[in-house]
Amino acid sequence: MAEDMEITEVSETEPQTASSLSQEERERIAQLPYEQARDELIQAVRALENGGLSLEDSMKQWELGEALAQRAQSLLGTIRAKLDAAQQAQAQTANTAGTQSNLES
Repeated sequence: MAEDMEITEVSETEPQTASSLSQEERERIAQLPYEQARDELIQAVRALENGGLSLEDSMKQWELGEALAQRAQSLLGTIRAKLDAAQQAQAQTANTAGTQSNLES
């Protein structure tokens, strides 16, 4: 019995992930604004919480939720970086605001 099984080698450099999301779905999610990604994530979570889904549909909702959460988190990270940069720039200019050296420039 074990002799009939075919063994396939998995490359360590290319992780193999089984996903029910199509490339088109992943590309669509990658273009979503934060609010839409958040709203769709809420819908996916509610669908899972309500139950009554087949195993296949549950997995689809889970993968969809994961992709949407990653998109929203990515967008929040980008905004956080911009805010941090703006705060840092503001702090640097606040140190010289109203000083003689600032007025001489």
